[in-house]
Amino acid sequence: MKKFAKLLGFDPIEKQTSVKTEIIAGIVTFLAMAYILTVNPAQILVGADQAYWPSVFIATALGAVIGTLLMAFLAKMPLAQASGMGLNSMLGGLIAIWAADTYGVQFTIGQAFMLVLISGIIFLLLSVIKINGKTFRELVFDGMPVAVRSAISVGIGLFIAYIGFQNAGVIVADQYTQVALANFTSFEASKTAIVALIGLFLIAILDKLNVKGSVILGIVGATIIGIPFGITDLAVLKGTEGISWKFWENFANFFSGENSVFLSFTSVFKEGFPAGSLFTIIMVVITMCMIDMFDTMGTIVGCCGGNRLLSDENDKPHNYGKIMISDAVATCTGAMLGTSTVTTFVESGAGVSAGGRTGLTAFTTACLFFIAMFAMPVFAVIPSAATAAALIYVGVLMMKNNVKSIDFGNAIKATAAFLTIAVMVLSYSITKGIGVGMIAYTLMSIVAYLVSLIAASIKKTEKPKWDVSVVAIIVSLLFCVYFFVPVV
Repeated sequence: MKKFAKLLGFDPIEKQTSVKTEIIAGIVTFLAMAYILTVNPAQILVGADQAYWPSVFIATALGAVIGTLLMAFLAKMPLAQASGMGLNSMLGGLIAIWAADTYGVQFTIGQAFMLVLISGIIFLLLSVIKINGKTFRELVFDGMPVAVRSAISVGIGLFIAYIGFQNAGVIVADQYTQVALANFTSFEASKTAIVALIGLFLIAILDKLNVKGSVILGIVGATIIGIPFGITDLAVLKGTEGISWKFWENFANFFSGENSVFLSFTSVFKEGFPAGSLFTIIMVVITMCMIDMFDTMGTIVGCCGGNRLLSDENDKPHNYGKIMISDAVATCTGAMLGTSTVTTFVESGAGVSAGGRTGLTAFTTACLFFIAMFAMPVFAVIPSAATAAALIYVGVLMMKNNVKSIDFGNAIKATAAFLTIAVMVLSYSITKGIGVGMIAYTLMSIVAYLVSLIAASIKKTEKPKWDVSVVAIIVSLLFCVYFFVPVV
C-alpha cells in the first residue's frame, strides 16, 4: 500500500501519517458529505420536473469525483469537493415554476447551468490573474464588507433550513399568516414533518456523541422510520424508470437520454437567454462567484488553519493557489456535467480531524463517490423528509460556524448583516439578500462618514477613517441597477 500511495504521488510518511490513516480519513469524509448525493438533486429540482433526478444524481457524483480528484492530484490536499449547499438552492429557484415571481424571469435547466459555467470561468480567471502579488479573487474577498461577508453564510444556512422545513411539511402555507407550523393533531397531515424532525434530532444526538457520519446515519434512520409511516417507498429498490440497478442503462440515459442534464448548457447557443433577463443574469453570476469565493476561502482556512502539517508560517494552507484553481475548474466541469457550483466542503474537516494529511485522503473519498453511482436505487429510496432533516441540520451548522463572526456591537454592521440574513430568507432569494445588505452597508457607511467628516471639521478633530472599499461601491451600484432600473 505504501508503494501504491507513492506511485500515485502521495507520501504519508513525509506528512507524519500512514496509508491506513489516510484511507480511514477519506472514508470519514465521504460519510460526512454523502448526503449531498440525494440532497443536491432534491434542491435543484425542488420546483422542476423530477424526471431529471437520475441525471442530476449522476452529475452530482461525477462532479464530486472530478473535483475531489483535482484536490488529490493537483493540490495534493486532504480536501473534498461536491455541489455546494446554498448555490444548489439558488439554481433550483432559477428553474422552478415560481422563478418568474422571485427573479422576474424563469430559466430553463440549460440556461441555469450556463450561468454556473460563466461564473466558473470568471472564478477561474479571478484565481489566476494577479495584481501586486495578489489574485483578483483575494482582492475581491478583501474588499467586501466583513459584516455582509459573514452574514452571507448565516443567511444561506437559514435559507437552506427553511427549504428543509417546507419540503418536510414542518412549515406550511396559511391563508392568514402566510406560513404556519404543521398540524400535529392530524397524523396524515404531519407524518412527513414528524419523520423529518426525528431525523434532525437523531443527527444532532449522533453529532453530540462525536459519531462519524452523523448526517448520513440520520438520513438512514429517518428513511427506516419512514417505512411504517408510509413515506418510504421500498419499491424503488426494485428499480423504476430511469433508476435501475443496470448501471449501464443509467449512464446511457445520462449521456444521451431525453431527461439528461449533461451538456444541457449548450442549448443556450440555440435558444439564448430569456428576453429582459440581462440584469438578472449579471447579478446571479456575481452572486454565484461571491458565494463560492467566500465559502471556499472560509472552508479551506477552517479545515486547514492552525494545523502545522497543513499551513505555512502565516497560517495559510499549502498549495493555496492550486486549491483555488481546483475549485474553479471543478465548478466549470460541474456545470458541463449538469450540477450546481462544485466547491470545497467544510465536511473535509472531519477527514482532517481523523488524520488526513495528503491527497490520498481525497483520492479515497473520490473513489467512494464513484462507487456510489452504481447504487442509485439505494439513494433514490430516501424520502424527501429524510433529506429535509439533513438540510435543516446543515443550516444549523452554517449558522453556528459563522454568526459569531458578525460584529453586532457596530450598529451599521449589525443592521447590514441583519438585512442580508432576513431578506435572503423572507424574499426566498440569496441574490436579493446579498444585494440589500451590500446597498445598506455602503449607503449607511458613506452617510455616517460624511456626517463625521463635517463634525470633525467643525470641532477641528481628527478626520474619520474611510472604510468603504471600491469593490463594495461597485457591487452596490450594480445591485442598485438590478433593483431599481426597470427591465424592458
